Amino acid sequence: METPERLLRRYRTIAVVGMSRDPGKAAHGVPVKLARAGFDIIPVNPEARSIAGLDAYPTLSAVPRPIEMVLVFRPSEFAPEIARQAVAAGAKALWLQQGLVSDEARSIAEAAGLDYVEDHCAAVERALHQIIKA
Repeated sequence: METPERLLRRYRTIAVVGMSRDPGKAAHGVPVKLARAGFDIIPVNPEARSIAGLDAYPTLSAVPRPIEMVLVFRPSEFAPEIARQAVAAGAKALWLQQGLVSDEARSIAEAAGLDYVEDHCAAVERALHQIIKA
């Protein structure tokens, strides 16, 4: 298993499943902070066409460009299906946001060769390690 720091240093393009339109939620604030640090954020939310000025897509399969990492802001019970979708989309890593864990999602991701992190906040890890994408 890779460390959160290594994943953030290795990958730039992040599809955020469950990115929220509500600026008061972590599912909005975390991806926006990552975008401000130079990450290429792709919102995935079936109820939005745009979030924080970024084009949003209803599913991972609808994203029209390569995805390096999938960051998940959906309840843990959805993680296995999201892991399967991440594999099908050709992602290289799956990250379950802080508070989310799933043995099944981990098994699916690791069996497909994806890097995997769970129960860590991507924004906290980015700030802790001072990672900026140029």
